[in-house]
Amino acid sequence: MSASLEDALVAARDDEHLRLLAIFHYVLAAFTALFALLPTLHLLMGIGMLSGHLSPGDSDARFVGGILVGIALVFILGGLGMAALLAWTGRNLSKRRHHLACLIVAGLCCAIAPFGTVLGVCSLIVLLRPAVKARFATA
Repeated sequence: MSASLEDALVAARDDEHLRLLAIFHYVLAAFTALFALLPTLHLLMGIGMLSGHLSPGDSDARFVGGILVGIALVFILGGLGMAALLAWTGRNLSKRRHHLACLIVAGLCCAIAPFGTVLGVCSLIVLLRPAVKARFATA
């Protein structure tokens, strides 16, 4: 097999891997955003406790309501932020931009077990190939 044909096959393989990684980043971003909204019930309960509608005149309930609101907001905003990062990385993989940022998000993605771990490891394997890094540099 000639060197130019082999290079073309490697480039086509890398393009296909990057396209699949971009799609999987979008899918994981959607699931992450969906699961990030699960603590909304805790947020609403905490707001009800803070406002005094659930237990009027009880200062302990207001304290617990504040804790519920704080924790729920941290989880919701953190999850939606991670979902936005995943979607942005999917876009960058499609456009072949921000190689280092894609590597960083792939590492962060490993914390979202189990699917994020698989996607993060596969992303790191693909993004660390010298040919893929060169494709990001030329784009």
